[in-house]
Amino acid sequence: MSDIPLVHQAASLLLLHPDADWPHRLRTVADALATAPGPRAEPLLRFCAAVADVPVLDLSARYVATFDRSRRRTLHLTYYTDGDTRRRGQSLLRWQDLYRAHGWQPPADELPDFLPLALEFAARCPEPGRAALREHRAAVELLRLALRDHRSPYADVLEAVCRTLPGASPSDRAAALRLARDGPPTETVGLLPFPQRAVPHPYEEEPVP
Repeated sequence: MSDIPLVHQAASLLLLHPDADWPHRLRTVADALATAPGPRAEPLLRFCAAVADVPVLDLSARYVATFDRSRRRTLHLTYYTDGDTRRRGQSLLRWQDLYRAHGWQPPADELPDFLPLALEFAARCPEPGRAALREHRAAVELLRLALRDHRSPYADVLEAVCRTLPGASPSDRAAALRLARDGPPTETVGLLPFPQRAVPHPYEEEPVP
């Protein structure tokens, strides 16, 4: 059996905000990954080891600084293709329609393009979920590169996600931006349409914090 659903579910849990339940969540993920070692799980296990001894409050502060205070490191996928524009609302509706078409109802208190939600969907509904991740690969790769540049351990979580996608990852941000403009090289089947959008200039020009 493929380990990709496990990797997607583990990455989803690790990318959620660390709260009081974090130590239990981290142990559960690490134990599950230990049963399926391999090149996809390796970066996730590396992340688990890197943060195992970090106090929850410290990791929570790092999480906020990493994902909530920089547009280049947001966990909301449509920002990378639509930015803060009105068309983003249509992209969010497409995510909602995709979930509903497959009988899946995400939490009402989070935007549907939130990467942990997309990953959980991919774990539960592999075929449409993986297709959606492939369609939004540019966003995932841009986040991976931004986390790498930020020297964040969360870069390993994104590295694991990217290893579940077909083909080689872009080597740098310029290549990832080209992917965002041109779209993924492979077609998807059975996925509600996610038209490609040029990456907005505010994203491209934002200084690296």
